[in-house]
Amino acid sequence: MNINWYPGHMTKARRMIEESLRQVDMAVEILDARIPLSSRNPDIAPMLAKANRPGMIVLNKSDLADPAQNEKWLTEYKKIGVPAILFNAKTTGAKANAEFINAVKKAFAEKTEKNAARGMIGRPIKIMVLGIPNAGKSTVINSICGSKRTKAEDRPGVTRGKQWISAQGLDILDTPGILWPKIENRSAAEKLAVTGAIRDEILDSEELAVRLLDILKKYGYEKQLAERYKLTLPLTENTLDLLSHIGKKRGFIISGGQTDTERTAAVLLDEFRSGKIGRVTLDRADDIN
Repeated sequence: MNINWYPGHMTKARRMIEESLRQVDMAVEILDARIPLSSRNPDIAPMLAKANRPGMIVLNKSDLADPAQNEKWLTEYKKIGVPAILFNAKTTGAKANAEFINAVKKAFAEKTEKNAARGMIGRPIKIMVLGIPNAGKSTVINSICGSKRTKAEDRPGVTRGKQWISAQGLDILDTPGILWPKIENRSAAEKLAVTGAIRDEILDSEELAVRLLDILKKYGYEKQLAERYKLTLPLTENTLDLLSHIGKKRGFIISGGQTDTERTAAVLLDEFRSGKIGRVTLDRADDIN
């Protein structure tokens, strides 16, 4: 699987982000907690370094990710000195919002002290929110603001332009989601696709569903699959047969008694993305070393 999905608006968005970094104090990168490695755009760190802007990481959709892996990823970021927090933008409350605000203030504390020494007291911290498509940037901002201030949908490419929002002592710049021009890492491409960061129309859903089953089996999520689709453990069949078996269990039968694997694949991907299969992490902190 070689994905080269880089719509024209992303080129424009990248230029806008590079120019706008001069207008902000720091950047907040929103990652998908299920794929913290694959959802981190490798072009962003060099842009921040060039602009000399500090950054922090928000692992969004943490409610969909494996709790044990969430903690391991936080430990990994701590090791390399990158501020990082867990976030669940859809159901988070005042406590989590406060953690976000405090993390931003802590990451920017040194500059705040310098500003205070110059008599610049009470100025809002200007932050840019960055990330790949469908990582939940707009949803995070709406959560922090306590209202629907930005357009947010569960599909990539909704935010196309930049917009400023002020809330809780922050001036927040929302930006369009951007990928990198050519995703050469096959594993990263597959994980971006199964989590919905890339439009489904450009991919083969059955191939993608089979790959998802491969990864779920590899990392020991057979029990979740068995419970969701009424399967018998252990799952010894190959993943193509397993996809067909899931379809039969759901009654997706077409003429001739064959399983409708296309429909099965669509359901499997949808139920994974919505968390119905369970809390799953596809990028393992244990593997990065």
